[in-house]
Amino acid sequence: MRYLILSDIHANLEAFEATLATAPEYDQVLVLGDLVGYGADPNAVIDRVRELPVAAVIRGNHDKVAAGVEGIEGFNLVASAAVTWTASALTSGNLEWLTALPAGPRVVDDLIEICHGTPYDEDVYVFDEMDAFQSLRASERSLCLYGHTHVPAVFRLIAASSPDGTHREPSMDLVGPTGGATFKVSIDADASFLVNCGAVGQPRDGDPRAAYGVVDTGTRQLTMMRVEYDIQTAQRKITAAGLPEILARRLALGR
Repeated sequence: MRYLILSDIHANLEAFEATLATAPEYDQVLVLGDLVGYGADPNAVIDRVRELPVAAVIRGNHDKVAAGVEGIEGFNLVASAAVTWTASALTSGNLEWLTALPAGPRVVDDLIEICHGTPYDEDVYVFDEMDAFQSLRASERSLCLYGHTHVPAVFRLIAASSPDGTHREPSMDLVGPTGGATFKVSIDADASFLVNCGAVGQPRDGDPRAAYGVVDTGTRQLTMMRVEYDIQTAQRKITAAGLPEILARRLALGR
């Protein structure tokens, strides 16, 4: 099975369409939350997701607040303005669909589990190796895919065992990505992986290109990818909608 991995689209239709247009062949889609918020096309993005062969989709924090499932109190001023606008722009059908999105984590198959923040709390961010270690200890599969931070990362945890059976401490390291258009990861059988393929609609690693991934469960290969998109059109839409101007500017910065 080949899964297309999408996270943090954030109502950026231009980035989403560029991702779908350039993605290699896949069978089904995994959506890791935050379809809406920040961008100017929440309905078009939801409509497009609903057309795809989705194997699993979970909610993100912006999805929850836009749908009224959770209050806005935890959002800063810019995020609050964007999610308030989003809530008013959603069609009744898309609002109902967004409201019904399940929380993560969700087990997909024998290899993969997905979450938005972490497997133990959908709203917690993974910032460093300690956060990753706690997440992997809570996960139920060898490959846990997450989003929320908008920053691509591959953490690997090697089990606390040795060939002669003696005890050793588990080994945790950050193994990628290293930049460029693609980064490949082999999901080794003797390790556990926590992977963020990055944000489709609002990258925050200094690279403005849309980020996504594809995982092949047969070969246990995961490929993280970047693609350029029409940032200027996305920016014009944000400005025309009356959303905070900083949301348009940051797209070009990847921040």
